[in-house]
This record gives sequence, structure tokens and C-alpha cells, in this order.
Amino acid sequence: MDWQAIWLSLRLSALTTLILVGIGLPLAWWLATTRRRFKFLVEAVVALPIVLPPTVLGFYVLVAIGPHSPLGQAYTSLTGSRLPFSFQGLLLASVLYSLPFAVQPFAAALATVDRRLIEASWCLGVRPLATFFRITLPLAWPGILTGIILSFAHTVGEFGVVLMIGGNLPGVTRTVSISIYDNVQALDYAAANHTSLLMLLFSFAVLSVTYSLQRKFVQVWMAR
Repeated sequence: MDWQAIWLSLRLSALTTLILVGIGLPLAWWLATTRRRFKFLVEAVVALPIVLPPTVLGFYVLVAIGPHSPLGQAYTSLTGSRLPFSFQGLLLASVLYSLPFAVQPFAAALATVDRRLIEASWCLGVRPLATFFRITLPLAWPGILTGIILSFAHTVGEFGVVLMIGGNLPGVTRTVSISIYDNVQALDYAAANHTSLLMLLFSFAVLSVTYSLQRKFVQVWMAR
């Protein structure tokens, strides 16, 4: 069992999920409430990683953060290091790749909150941000928690984007999916089986929790 790769995957997933909560909730709130005509374009961009092959996304991210790109040059001038084949580059790619798995459940949950409750809070003098944390967030919490779980689990199982951006550097970019691939390439099926079984149990647990939360969310919504 490659515990180093497992720990790196968990750290990557935790940081990715934390960032997605920070940028995903405002974006999801905008998608759930806006009436802008170009909303469908933003929705398409957010959902693009779902249908786009991971290697394609990884390739364009690699080009965007490469040493000859403006972003890559700016990062190198500030830190003295490069984004490709680094944990920071891997984190950036993971955030982009897992974005729809956070934003879409967030937006669906926020859209179910009764608008009249929000407007009543505003009429009572409560500021919009306070209303969001006191009214909207508690009512949408089951769906938001589902998005958090899905984005975390999705990041744990990444392979294509990880391989394109991070390569296979032990302790730096070698995640659990790449570790399994290396074991198979080395014909070490016992090690691959142990890690794969752990991932199978983890995935089953995540899906069980997700569907349980979704059912409770539907029951609460139907009872309102």
C-alpha cells in the first residue's frame, strides 16, 4: 500500500474542496438567482470538464501554466519555481477539473430555497450576506454537503489531468491513481489490488452518503 500517494491524494482533495467551496458558492448563487441571457454560456463553461476528456483539459492547462505563458512567467517571477509538475500546478488543475462537481449541486440546492424567505429577511433589515448565512445556507445545506463530498471524492480518483500536469514525482505529484497504474505496469497486481480495493470501498461509502443526503433533502423539500 502506497501510503505516501494516498496521503498526497487526500491532501490534494482537501485543499481542492476548500478552494471550491470558496469560489463555488458565490458562482452557484449567481447561477441560481441570475436572469442574465448569457447564463447558459457560464453554465456550459462550468460543466465543460464533465464531457471534456481529462487529457485534453490537462493539455490546455499545461499550456496555460507553462514557462512561456503569461501566468507561468508571472508565477516563476514571484516564487522562483514553475507550476507544471508541481503540487501547486496539480492543485490548480484539480480545482478546474472538479469545478462542476461542486458548483452544480450547490446551484441546485440554492435554487430550491424559497425566495420569499430571503426577501422577508431583507425587508426586516438583514443584510444580504447575513441572510445568506442565516437563511439560505442552512436550508440548502444538504445539497451543499453533497457537492463538497462529490468534489472531494472526484479529486481523489483523478488520473488523466494529474498525469498531464503533475507527472509521477513521488511525494510531490504521485497520487493514488498513478500509484495503482505504476503497480499494474510493474505487474505487482497484489499491491494494485490492495489500493484498488481501498478506493472501491471509499467510493461506495461516498456514494452511499451522497444518495442518503439527497433522499433526505428531497423528503425535507416535499414536506415544506
